[in-house]
Formats: sequence, structure tokens, C-alpha cells
Amino acid sequence: MKVTIEWYGHSYVRIITASNARIVIDPHDGGSLNLPEFRVEADYALITHNHYDHNAVEMLRGNPKVLRSFRGETSLGDAHLIGLRTYHDKANGSIRGDNTVYILRVGPIRIAHLGDIGHLPEGEILDALKNVDVLMLPVGGVYTIDAYEAWETVELTGAKVVLPLHYWTHGSTAPLDSLDRFLEVAKAGRTRLDENRFSITRETLESIRRTIIVMPEPRSFARE
Repeated sequence: MKVTIEWYGHSYVRIITASNARIVIDPHDGGSLNLPEFRVEADYALITHNHYDHNAVEMLRGNPKVLRSFRGETSLGDAHLIGLRTYHDKANGSIRGDNTVYILRVGPIRIAHLGDIGHLPEGEILDALKNVDVLMLPVGGVYTIDAYEAWETVELTGAKVVLPLHYWTHGSTAPLDSLDRFLEVAKAGRTRLDENRFSITRETLESIRRTIIVMPEPRSFARE
């Protein structure tokens, strides 16, 4: 069983399951961030919170089913989804509102996207994230957890594969910290890729130590 994960800048990812269900999380529109536009095919779209740089479902092709700030459990094709309420800040959402953590299970593989979480996970949220296989989380600070808190979150969850999200890339107008700050803090190996996607299987997960996935910047793989 293979799952493919693609990154399109900021927090915009697409997960393609073993049965080819295409699940997009937090698409941006490109222009609002001065990033390239990416219009990808999707069967499902998950929105972690209703901010402009995470909710651009109009960019998606294929008339996907849209779940906004979904809480609870449901099925998306061959994937099982859990949505959990968290906050965009350290003040129970009183500053920037709520956020949703999504955990997808595709067969034996568990994948989590933390959206714009603004605090360390604890209690039932941390319990649900324990030993997740792939953890996608913001590392750029300012509006979310910062590099140090992001690395602490990795260690708390015990994640095997880490995909950093929501950091500054060249040309972006988002005033975030760069990926380098997180990499300076993180105590794990790096897997540097030449493209914006990677695939995982249960077997490959069992054979590797914790690794941080470093992808090329969005402008380098944007379609002309």
C-alpha cells in the first residue's frame, strides 16, 4: 500500500491514497501570497480554518467535496478522517480563532496535518497524535507555533516523517520565519527532494529513522 504526498507551498498539500482518492488540505490561491497558482484535481478538500491563505477551494478542479473545520470522524474513500478542534493562538482562540487538526488513516499509515495550530498539543489532541507516521505542521512562527515549538511537537508526537509547512519562501509576502530556523533546531536527519512529492509505504516507514522532508521551493516546480 502506497500513499503519495504533494506540497504546493504554504500549507497546501495533496494526499493521494492507495485507491487514488485525492485529498487536498488548505489550498491557497497563489496571488494573495505572491506565490504561483496551483490548480490540482481533488476529490475532497479539507479546510483547517477559514483564513484566506488556507481556504481557496476555487483553485481546485474536479468538484471536490469540501469539509470546513470538520470535527468528528468520517470516511474519504479508503481514508478514515478524524477532525479535532484546536486553536490558532495560545489564548483559546480569542486572538485568531479556532483551528482544526486533521488525522488521516490510510490502511496502516497515519498522517496528520496541524493547520495553523498556535499552541503545543496536549490532552486528547496529543493522545490522538501519538506515534503518527507523517506529521505536517507549521514551523514559521508569527501566527502559529514557532520553530522551537514545532520541534517540541515532533518530539511529543513521536512522528517518523516530518513535513514542515507555513514558512517563508522566496517571493512570498507572508511575514514568516524561513525553514532554516526550524532546521537549526531540529535534531533529525534530512531527506532533500528534487520534486514536490514523495511516496511512503508501511515497509519504508519501518526501515527509516525520523527524517525531515525538505522540498524545493514552489517557484521551482510551478508550471509555466
